[in-house]
Amino acid sequence: MASASTNFPVSSQPAQARVDSWVWAVRLFKTRSAAAAACRAGHVRVNGVPVKPAHNLKPGDEIRMRVNGLERIVIVELLITKRVGAPVAAQCMIDKSPPPPDPQLVAAMPRRDRGSGRPTKRERRETDRLLGRDDA
Repeated sequence: MASASTNFPVSSQPAQARVDSWVWAVRLFKTRSAAAAACRAGHVRVNGVPVKPAHNLKPGDEIRMRVNGLERIVIVELLITKRVGAPVAAQCMIDKSPPPPDPQLVAAMPRRDRGSGRPTKRERRETDRLLGRDDA
């Protein structure tokens, strides 16, 4: 199944890979501990089910995760356990992530100071109007 351009002969592919190790190896998280923490917090789902860091992956699994506030959707192509360069990492997965939001829209979103309490009814209505969730 692996082609010659992947730099991985079929015999050197691991039989299984932990989800936290794999998402770190394909450079979706900066550290493996950050990947494991995201799994424990419920931010990583495999085939729609929240998983623990030790969950074993197989080729064809769909992984959905929240990374830096953005939704990432990837499909496992090759199993790896060691961190690899970006070109090789791109061959190990199919990225189906939605495009990031427009920077102008993000800049227009109102921001609340941390610890300033819940939004008032007026602020909530303004936020809903900006996001297009208003009922009117």
